[in-house]
Amino acid sequence: MRSIDAPRPRPAPQFFSALTLQGERVRHDFEGLTLLIAIKSNCEGCRDIVNSSLDEFADLHVLIVSATNDDDDEWHDSAHPIVVAPELLGELDIKWPPFYVVIDASTQRVVCEGVVFGPDQIREEIAAFIAP
Repeated sequence: MRSIDAPRPRPAPQFFSALTLQGERVRHDFEGLTLLIAIKSNCEGCRDIVNSSLDEFADLHVLIVSATNDDDDEWHDSAHPIVVAPELLGELDIKWPPFYVVIDASTQRVVCEGVVFGPDQIREEIAAFIAP
């Protein structure tokens, strides 16, 4: 069973602009396959993601994105960088985090998506995009 039946085919941007949690503006181009995980405050599954090892996703670029930075302390102990990019989430039609998408930069398309329950569940759902 998957968190979502099938991905909605749609375009993905070539690059994005965001703010770090410290308020610094950053710009990045998407390269290869990117696992973008959209998180929200007060979310247990999100906390599992930001505090876990994401080594099992080593074949992918991993990007953790929040639409807001409402609570500066919420992610202070994150094991991974988090950026604030509501415009990017809008471009990707992610309205209700926690949610993930896999972006293929070569085609500029979303190739997989689903609801976030935790790292193991995401790994199972995107196994086709991770080298054995």
